[in-house]
Amino acid sequence: MHIDNARELKARLLSGVVQASSLETPTGVASVGISVASRGGDGPRYGLAVRYSGDRGAVLADSARTLAAGAAGDEVDIREIGLVKALSAPTEPGTWAPEALQRKVRPLHPGLSIAQQDVTAGTLGGFVTVEGSDGLYVLSNNHVLANSDQAALDDPVLQPGPHDGGRAGDRVGRLARAVPLEAGGGNTVDAALALLEDDLTGVDLSYPVGRLTGWAEPDDEVAVEKVGRTTGWTTGRISAIELDDVAVQYPVGVVSFDGQIEVTGDAGAFSAGGDSGSVVYRPDTRQAVGLLFAGSERGGENGAGLTFCNPIGLVLTALGATLVV
Repeated sequence: MHIDNARELKARLLSGVVQASSLETPTGVASVGISVASRGGDGPRYGLAVRYSGDRGAVLADSARTLAAGAAGDEVDIREIGLVKALSAPTEPGTWAPEALQRKVRPLHPGLSIAQQDVTAGTLGGFVTVEGSDGLYVLSNNHVLANSDQAALDDPVLQPGPHDGGRAGDRVGRLARAVPLEAGGGNTVDAALALLEDDLTGVDLSYPVGRLTGWAEPDDEVAVEKVGRTTGWTTGRISAIELDDVAVQYPVGVVSFDGQIEVTGDAGAFSAGGDSGSVVYRPDTRQAVGLLFAGSERGGENGAGLTFCNPIGLVLTALGATLVV
């Protein structure tokens, strides 16, 4: 079906999900997004991606099957994914291997362990500028740099993160800006910035593919990569876009997100805990497409979990930031 038809059906399904949510069933969630059902000479045919967990989620998924049967047929991809958590495979050796990314490294570069002083460890996604400021900023998640809204502005940010041995003397910046996480739904990004200290010896902007060229809107079924503190350099593909009602478990409770990107790893999981904050990019164009922030227990290739990302355009807009390339 055309992507506009897929979006229309998605809206109908979400309306059905809301109606079904009043059922007397145990807890669970369901998310609905858009996937590519097939590609041909006439271009891609789009379908629906339905992800669910728990007994209530199963009820909602059944509702989705019923609602979609007449309109989408086999163009509906429904998967049980288990719990989705904020994320506080073999890799190439050297700079992008986990053991290298978890050390103290100067100059700073993407993929390194980093965190606010009270957080275990996350990932330094990249570097941005902010209009009206001459400083250089680190881009990562709210739950990495702002401790899920529990940190205060100007709190120290350490590299490596505390879990990897970071201490007061490893301070590289301070919390400068964070997009609040609203309890319940309506969130689109988990994002924050740390202003780097003036006395750093510079930064290295390169990823495994070299420096990024900019950013792009996500497209389903395209190849992507990331470099993160825990799993290093991994590859995968975007398996769904525009996912709504993605319910994520944080230390402070469940937070729901709309308009998200789903990534499936090529060889097992694309990410793991500690990879939060990684910038996900297209290796063919060297364009950023997303900011990694969460992962599920199941639902991907070989029984591995799925990875969820905020669209990078929404991240940059919410923070008033420009990606440094």
